[in-house]
Amino acid sequence: MSTAGFSSHDAAAIDKLRAAKQKITEQLAQVIVGQTNVIEELLISLFCRAHCLLEGVPGLAKTLMISTLSRTLSLTFSRIQFTPDLMPADITGTDVIEENRTTGAREIRFLEGPLFSNVILADEINRTPPKTQAALLEAMQERQVTVGRVRHKLPDPFFVLATQNPIEQEGTYPLPEAQQDRFMFKVFVKYPSFDEEFEIARRTTTVMTDNIQPVLTAGDIIDLQRIVREVPVSDHVIRYTLSLVRQTRVREPGVPDFISDQLNWGAGPRAVQFLILGGKARALLQGRTHVTCEDIQALAKPVLRHRLVLSFTAESEGITADDIVERLLEITPTREDELTRDARFQKIFAS
Repeated sequence: MSTAGFSSHDAAAIDKLRAAKQKITEQLAQVIVGQTNVIEELLISLFCRAHCLLEGVPGLAKTLMISTLSRTLSLTFSRIQFTPDLMPADITGTDVIEENRTTGAREIRFLEGPLFSNVILADEINRTPPKTQAALLEAMQERQVTVGRVRHKLPDPFFVLATQNPIEQEGTYPLPEAQQDRFMFKVFVKYPSFDEEFEIARRTTTVMTDNIQPVLTAGDIIDLQRIVREVPVSDHVIRYTLSLVRQTRVREPGVPDFISDQLNWGAGPRAVQFLILGGKARALLQGRTHVTCEDIQALAKPVLRHRLVLSFTAESEGITADDIVERLLEITPTREDELTRDARFQKIFAS
């Protein structure tokens, strides 16, 4: 593996990242059958210091996957079951009055809520009201919570791994676009294959034990997050990423005609940032120290699917955000000369 541009210390850290992925995957395999792509995307978000949203029907081990992942890391973990009656103070914490039994004096002390952990499992996040979602939004973006007039810093590293159920919408509060945008990935957890479900049935209907061992410490994760950001990326890959994302913005120069019909709103700059960061992490996990257009293509759907607002026309025709992303990938050249010479993309570059 070429490590040009990296020090020997960083090259060792890169090898450590790949080894960590292998060890975490082996630990998860004791409990989780299959779901290889889901696990890889979870790890990429972890190494990019980002949050991840998992969507899937009940019974696909979303909660088990996240809780088991937390056990492979030497980090504090909190599971928050989101319900319609959950209030902001229930997750952020609250001020309490304590009396000193010796002096009789009273003082206000902040009692930390479950958000004060490294890994947060926000289970069925779309079941809680907007007020509580807003408190979580501050924690995700600012990595702090505000109680009264006082800001309280959250621990580092800090990850929110949230789940939601796509089929049971009664009594739910759909996540606002602003909050969805804070998640790096929206990962679809799909049904297992026949062989995978056979193994699930065999394992879970007998006596079985696991021996999950921690693989990474908080310091290891922070160090690996720094290494990810130091991975070089060429101007061409940045230009390709911008071209892909900017084509989703309705009524902008160079946007394909079908976008205006199928989208009401496109992705913002955060999508570009997450695509490039994710491409860096994916490159390292695959043993490369540079990002390619293939890395961007591989992550385009989980990064963009929750940032595209479909039009009524698209929804009525059964077109999904993934369909639109797939079509954009097909019409966006990966070769630099083809991209820069295309008249339509020249309008995008000039806008």
